[in-house]
Amino acid sequence: MLISTKGRYAMCVMLDLAEHYQEGPVALKDISSRQNISKKYLEQIVALLNRPEILKTVRGAQGGYMLAKSPDKYTVADVLRLSEGSLAPVQNLEDPTDAAAASDAQLLPIWQGLYDVVNGYLEGITLQNILDRRMESYDYSI
Repeated sequence: MLISTKGRYAMCVMLDLAEHYQEGPVALKDISSRQNISKKYLEQIVALLNRPEILKTVRGAQGGYMLAKSPDKYTVADVLRLSEGSLAPVQNLEDPTDAAAASDAQLLPIWQGLYDVVNGYLEGITLQNILDRRMESYDYSI
């Protein structure tokens, strides 16, 4: 599985918003500056994430974006699903009755196992976990 630039930048945006969660709305230009990501590209990323249950949007001179919930309520899996679509290692894994998946019937348990491990791992890491471990070593073991 390969996480695209869009997925990695979505994580950067969400972590930046998590880090500034108590400070109110965060302008895209500030995220752009801190994360070294073009504002134009950030607009595309935020468009993927801009759902009422994910982000709050505040318009105006002091406007920007905020997390809709506390950082401990967002998992890495949540963010990657929004930005990447599926976390499945092969196409059509979510629908095992699909013809393409059926032709790989003997391999399906392997792909399903990988999918379960990846999902379980990413569901177990919240934005808050990442912020808390920022000063510690990054030991996210499976």
